[in-house]
Amino acid sequence: MAFDRINRRLKIKQRVRKNVHGTAERPRLSVYRSNTGMYAQIINDETGRTLVSTSSLKDKKAAGVPKIDQAKIVGAAIAEKAKAAGIDKVVFDRNGYLYHGRVKALAEAAREAGLNF
Repeated sequence: MAFDRINRRLKIKQRVRKNVHGTAERPRLSVYRSNTGMYAQIINDETGRTLVSTSSLKDKKAAGVPKIDQAKIVGAAIAEKAKAAGIDKVVFDRNGYLYHGRVKALAEAAREAGLNF
């Protein structure tokens, strides 16, 4: 069952990635969610470089709080780091996950912190 679920998400991820491509002007905000934390990266796909990254494991404020709150903290942190790097517009890559729950919380927190997508 778990193998089918993983393959299903990978197929959705491939379908999404056909249309979502980060450029220098508008890099890609990629989200990964695990059982223990949330990870976010801003990637320029033209050069293949990660410009900014953060996770709930790196951020001390996210330790010991509920997962949805961790996602909000990571969303705000990635937006702050992006602003510091001169990035204000991104393309959101939900990475095959449904736009619901922790993924949605991260996206909304990033928007509230000033990231446009």
